[in-house]
Amino acid sequence: MEFTLSADLKTVSDLAEQIFTDKADIKRVREVEACGGFDADLWRMLAKSGLLGLALPEDVGGAGLGMLGLVAVLEQQGRRVAPVPVWSVVAGAAIPIAGYGCAAQRVRWLPGILDGSTVVTGAFERLALRGAKNGDDWVVSGELAAVAAGPVATAFVVPFTTNAAGTHVAIVPADRTGLGITPLSVTDHGSSATLAFDQVRLTSDDLMDADGATIVDRVRTRSRIALAALSTGVCQEAVAITSAYTSQRMQFGRPLSTNQAVALRAADAHLDTERIRLTTYKAAWHTDRGEEDEARAASLVAKWWASSGGLRAVHATQHLHGGIGADVDYPIHRYFLWGRQIAFTLGSAGAIEAELGDLLDQVTPIGASA
Repeated sequence: MEFTLSADLKTVSDLAEQIFTDKADIKRVREVEACGGFDADLWRMLAKSGLLGLALPEDVGGAGLGMLGLVAVLEQQGRRVAPVPVWSVVAGAAIPIAGYGCAAQRVRWLPGILDGSTVVTGAFERLALRGAKNGDDWVVSGELAAVAAGPVATAFVVPFTTNAAGTHVAIVPADRTGLGITPLSVTDHGSSATLAFDQVRLTSDDLMDADGATIVDRVRTRSRIALAALSTGVCQEAVAITSAYTSQRMQFGRPLSTNQAVALRAADAHLDTERIRLTTYKAAWHTDRGEEDEARAASLVAKWWASSGGLRAVHATQHLHGGIGADVDYPIHRYFLWGRQIAFTLGSAGAIEAELGDLLDQVTPIGASA
């Protein structure tokens, strides 16, 4: 595989960089954080430019550039810590609707996602909803915490489990009776909510036709790749900001960056960032080739690096700023917050490590010869 973007994807990356740089400067980010954490103007701009549909197939109005296309956009978003829910809408909702939704579901939801008029977000963090059969319908109860873009979403793509029929995935409109949406303050100051399902009735029209467990696995694979791509951008820019600061900050008559301890810690942060980037590209490449087993394992590796190396990198860059790194109005602090949010979304480093170990044990059981 190639560990650099193709010419087409580089063009996508350049366009995304231009939009995020122009529309998500630090002043604008602060304004949006104070008003709920969702930049509606930037969201419409991303839709107008076609960036929200890059990963979707052409037959549903997308560009057919797959996960690598989404990765190219998310890297640039991470560099500007731009407050829009690209990963949760595209990887968590649009891709599964395009791949597993029926024709009526695709017609109802995808055009609005692509033109920016509708926010549909996925909630696959955990299987916390339970469904019981009631005639031809399902009645679902349970609670989902920290759902990205929850307060501004028109609908949610959610999995629920049953006693006898396994796992199902449904598209639930935000105004469905019994669904409570409570805005939630989260680490990165983004738009988020807790969803409370109290006997929410779902019909066959709400359910996706494909096997629910398969959908959950594949959505988590793509969502973890998306989060790792976001982490790549966050860490890249945090390292760049820190490099500039330590090169200009004078201490005892010389730049702070000339101290060996500073240089080595910054170098480690750079290497952690490269590990996230390379493993993310590998996972996205497997996904785009339709190699689902390889993609799932690779997505866990990429997310592990984002959760461990990414967290290490943003800690280092904040610490290397000294006292100013603790200033919540100084830009580097936002990269620290975003790095922490990503690190614990869809699995901490320890949880991802355990899941990866279980997956590898299924391929080569402990004690068996390789």
